[in-house]
Amino acid sequence: MPELPEVETVCRGLAPALEGHVLVRVETRRAGLRIPFPKDFAKRLTGRRVLALRRRAKYILAELEGGETLVIHLGMSGRMAVYAAGGVKKLGEYVYNAAPAGAGTDKHDHVVIETDAPARVVFTDHRRFGLMTLVASEGLNDDKLFAGLGVEPLSNGFHPDYLAAALKGKKTPIKSALLDQRVIAGIGNIYACEALFRARISPKRLAGKVSAAGIAALTEAIKAVLRDAIAAGGSSLRDYKQADGNLGNFQHRFEVYGREGEPCPSCKGVIKRIVQAGRSTFYCPKCQK
Repeated sequence: MPELPEVETVCRGLAPALEGHVLVRVETRRAGLRIPFPKDFAKRLTGRRVLALRRRAKYILAELEGGETLVIHLGMSGRMAVYAAGGVKKLGEYVYNAAPAGAGTDKHDHVVIETDAPARVVFTDHRRFGLMTLVASEGLNDDKLFAGLGVEPLSNGFHPDYLAAALKGKKTPIKSALLDQRVIAGIGNIYACEALFRARISPKRLAGKVSAAGIAALTEAIKAVLRDAIAAGGSSLRDYKQADGNLGNFQHRFEVYGREGEPCPSCKGVIKRIVQAGRSTFYCPKCQK
């Protein structure tokens, strides 16, 4: 499932085609994805201008004129592709190709949005675990999708004092605590493994037992690995692509994730894989204590 860096990358790629632009045509090809589309979904979107585009946790939020926000979640296999109208075109810092023949007509292309950029945005989701819905902009944080979400790890609100307080007394492994979206919003399995390696903390250590020095190192490692991944366009393992169709590149820089049995890049240890809460965890037992 796309994590914070992938969602942030997609959000940035969508911005030149959506932010400040009018949704001139919206078409839905089914009644919904993992949840039904709201009543008159396409009609309510058509003709609306996108005032701002941003990310919250693993959600993309398009604030619309009229007091509603379009909420997008990619799920496990969702992809949003942007195509330029009338040929190859540079919008902002991105270059978008013209839509190939049939773009937006595949059976897995569930939502097609034409904007006055001009551009076509296609939401494709083979497994239909993603979602698109509309939420009132006022009180958005109180909606069931967002209520209880933790701090954004790249915000000023994420610092060692916050993390220490959030982990105090927790008897779950630190890896599991990092995946708890009520603690930190947006971190998933890949970046939890990579951050713990950078901080030299064992994923098996109890969250409440991480030292003050460890918490400081982990806070910085989380911020650094997320920034590095965003700069690389995220990680492409299966379905993920950026909005302009390019693959992410951070998978080539994994230090532990997916590297079971390989040499540790920092010591003479060997990367090990264990299962925690049903998820694969990769770490170096020698240098992560």
